[in-house]
Amino acid sequence: MSGTSSSREEMGGLQLYDYFRSSAAYRVRIALNLKGLDYERVAVNLVDGDQRSDDYLALNPQGLVPALITGDGELLTQSVAILEWLEETWPEPALLPTEPLARARVRAMVQTISSDIHPLNNLRVLNYLTGSLAVSDEARLAWYHHWIDLGFSALEQLVTGSDYCFGTSPTLADACLLPQMYNARRFKQDLTAFPRLQRIALNLEQLPAFASAGPEATKPQ
Repeated sequence: MSGTSSSREEMGGLQLYDYFRSSAAYRVRIALNLKGLDYERVAVNLVDGDQRSDDYLALNPQGLVPALITGDGELLTQSVAILEWLEETWPEPALLPTEPLARARVRAMVQTISSDIHPLNNLRVLNYLTGSLAVSDEARLAWYHHWIDLGFSALEQLVTGSDYCFGTSPTLADACLLPQMYNARRFKQDLTAFPRLQRIALNLEQLPAFASAGPEATKPQ
């Protein structure tokens, strides 16, 4: 694992263990940026197997990214739990609506991505398909496209905003959407059927908090 650091905000003192192409870590980087928080990044190279090292497993027994060390030295894992903690700890700018029903709708979009799409398409699942199950690369890609298509078909109907998934400013749903859209494009997903999602993603890509969190901007040099 290698670290890249920035000055820490007085209230923050945050340390993020991540991998530049991990969509789960990408979500957290977006939220940290939207909240205006400085943090130290510690790179965990998933391709090289850093997540299976004794040192990292001692920190995070799941061997997944992201993991966040708080200013008090507490460990947080699971990206959505981290997003919720950030929202509760630094409530401004708000990434969830104030009205309970609206909050539930944004959380539903978050779960559509983080629970129904992403877990079926992350690196360890894809590696298991081609490794232990001896699935062909073509079949693995078809698997990937199937679950993206299924999830995005629902999400296309759930989003209600024009430039954002919900309302007129970024929410946690947007922090989850753009990383998943990045992955879909990377794996050559046909996105023709999702004009709303494409329009929202195009808008998000123009925002500094999203652009500076992207894989191209955070790839280790």
